[in-house]
Amino acid sequence: MIPLLTGIDRDHGLWCGLTGYLAAVSAALGAGEESCTVDLGTPVSGYVALDVRLRGHPGRDMALLWDERHGWAFAMETHSGEDLLVLAYLGGELVPAPSRVRRFVAGIHSTGRPGSAPVPVDLRGDPGELAARLLRYRRDEWSASFLSRTG
Repeated sequence: MIPLLTGIDRDHGLWCGLTGYLAAVSAALGAGEESCTVDLGTPVSGYVALDVRLRGHPGRDMALLWDERHGWAFAMETHSGEDLLVLAYLGGELVPAPSRVRRFVAGIHSTGRPGSAPVPVDLRGDPGELAARLLRYRRDEWSASFLSRTG
């Protein structure tokens, strides 16, 4: 038996909501869901590989990072396998509409560089509110099929 007040429900809700949200963002960007990963560690985070290059860094892969503290960040892969280099933060809100994330990426891509130095803003709020906002993107059928393949 598992008590009802474990982290399992929270983790499952975050998993379902965040996977759906990342799928919606990747679709808005024209990227496939295969370019996304989720980490339910602390902080909860997500990654979207981008098929975008910046003129000043033609040999570097770009990515979007999302976490429950700072929201979205535009980042550049390193050649050494170290952490990604954050070039810009979207800011404003933790779970913006996918179209807003698309405009953020398009703006950086069109200018070839971020607008200013990356300064993270702590957007963290109530964990229940975060889960509720992410659950708007929940896709039960995908989550169920994924869990049946992995569990």
